[in-house]
Amino acid sequence: MSDWFTIDQIDKDTYIISEYRHWEETHCYLLNGSERSLLIDTGLGISNIYDEVIKLTDKPVTAVATHVHWDHIGGHKYFPDFYAHKDELNWLNGEFPLTIEQIREMVIDRCDLPEGYDVNTYDFFQGTPIKLLSDHDTIDLGNRSVSVLHTPGHSPGHMCFFEKERGYLFTGDLVYKDTLFAYYPSTDPEAYLLSLKKIAKLPVKNVFPAHHTLDIGPEILIRMRDAFEQLKAEGKLHHGSGIFKYGDWGIWL
Repeated sequence: MSDWFTIDQIDKDTYIISEYRHWEETHCYLLNGSERSLLIDTGLGISNIYDEVIKLTDKPVTAVATHVHWDHIGGHKYFPDFYAHKDELNWLNGEFPLTIEQIREMVIDRCDLPEGYDVNTYDFFQGTPIKLLSDHDTIDLGNRSVSVLHTPGHSPGHMCFFEKERGYLFTGDLVYKDTLFAYYPSTDPEAYLLSLKKIAKLPVKNVFPAHHTLDIGPEILIRMRDAFEQLKAEGKLHHGSGIFKYGDWGIWL
């Protein structure tokens, strides 16, 4: 399964580990500091992301998920040192609102599975984080630090991660080019707008999403914020109002 992951390098200390053989095209990000490394999201867990990570760092690795969905925490089983947000702790402890059968169906949907892979062995990761993160926490890696931003909307405990020194914003499922999802019962369209307003204020130079194209600039943060504000003004920022398209992105409410 060595061809499951695609590796790209952002700079000498930062890598993208992508899963292009699944339709969601999940991107995980490895940030190497002088003392330790941070892995933002761990993908689907179909193939062992740890084998790729240890080729790119010789430091201890802490994993953190932008949110507790199966396509972001699948590889957490390889990283006992992981952080999470308190608002999704219950999802790591048996209370995720989908069944394992529903999750397995989405795992195999439009997916070029490795030969011989048995989806019936796929499990939704469960575990206890070594630390609970809160808004405005700082993760120190040694010679580089990352700020935690609680950005609910797509999920209750969703987090973005901002590295001010480099201008890097890792947006998870809050921002990417394609149809954003805010129609599940566990989503919150009003909170989504507040989160977009929060990150649109940051001095971002590069946006790194969790899915699809990596050709995405910081101006999209303003466009998304403005579109959400317009939906709110029109009384449409609520579940069930439909799908709205804005060229290179859209939102399903």
